[in-house]
Amino acid sequence: MPARLAHFPIAFYAMLMGLLGFAIVWLRADSIVAVPHIIGLGILAFAGLAFLAVTTLYILKFLRHRDAVLAELNHPVKRNFFATFSITLILISIALMHLAPGISLGFWVVGSALQLVFLLYVMSIWINHTSFQIQHMNPAWFIPVVGNIIVPIGGVFHGFVEISWFYFSIGLIFWIVLLGIIFYRVIFHDPLPERLVPTLFILIAPPAVGFLSYMVLTGHLDAFARILVYAAFFFTLLLFTQIGLFSRIKFFLSWWAYSFPMAAMTLAAMVLYEHTGLHAHHVLAIGLLVIFTLIIIGLIYRTALAIWRNEICVPE
Repeated sequence: MPARLAHFPIAFYAMLMGLLGFAIVWLRADSIVAVPHIIGLGILAFAGLAFLAVTTLYILKFLRHRDAVLAELNHPVKRNFFATFSITLILISIALMHLAPGISLGFWVVGSALQLVFLLYVMSIWINHTSFQIQHMNPAWFIPVVGNIIVPIGGVFHGFVEISWFYFSIGLIFWIVLLGIIFYRVIFHDPLPERLVPTLFILIAPPAVGFLSYMVLTGHLDAFARILVYAAFFFTLLLFTQIGLFSRIKFFLSWWAYSFPMAAMTLAAMVLYEHTGLHAHHVLAIGLLVIFTLIIIGLIYRTALAIWRNEICVPE
């Protein structure tokens, strides 16, 4: 175990993002289908235990293998996943908003502050870099910057409206900037390494989460909200047409990149149905809920199998 601990990746927090997104979806599922609230609470409890386990192990890694942590922090790809920790805290805050508002506020404050710290750290590296190559670019670069879009979902609830607009503006502007760079990299350069191909699903998250945050900030479905949600639907449809590509990929922890974007898309479909009442949107929301649930079940099974086979926490 000590040897494997040194290779325990920060990317495990991407798994927690998916599990917490799954819990939030099922806590909200009664808006489209009659389901017991206990299902969402049970998933949330499981995600909470997973958070404690992952955080404990990563703290141990920091204490015993600090060089390995610093290596991740200085890696051109892996450093982006440190923001998954702050996003995880924000997602816990969102999950607890109506269950424990005081605890939710604490998680939101810490998560949002860390998100800004990671953002400034990463962007400072971008500005002062001397060694980046276009091959280093991949959708994971969205995480520390565009991850700011999620802050308003809890921020508005806790009364921090202007701060929420601040984070939303940052995420939205840099989503557009990075989206252009990502497509340039994908179209005109070598394909993404197999390990990073699942991160293409991250393309769904910015417009889907952006739609959710914008709806919280404004309270109504206007033209810009429709642009965001239908852009998210298009990215989802585009990636579903690439199912053959994704099905051929060997299992990596990066498979969890499928999870949180699908959670955001499912929630976006639910909110869209709540505001339009259209039958087509109802069917779409239910369909995405089923697909997302099957994806999470598959990811949990495949991750457990990989742990059993000692395929995770090994040198790359």
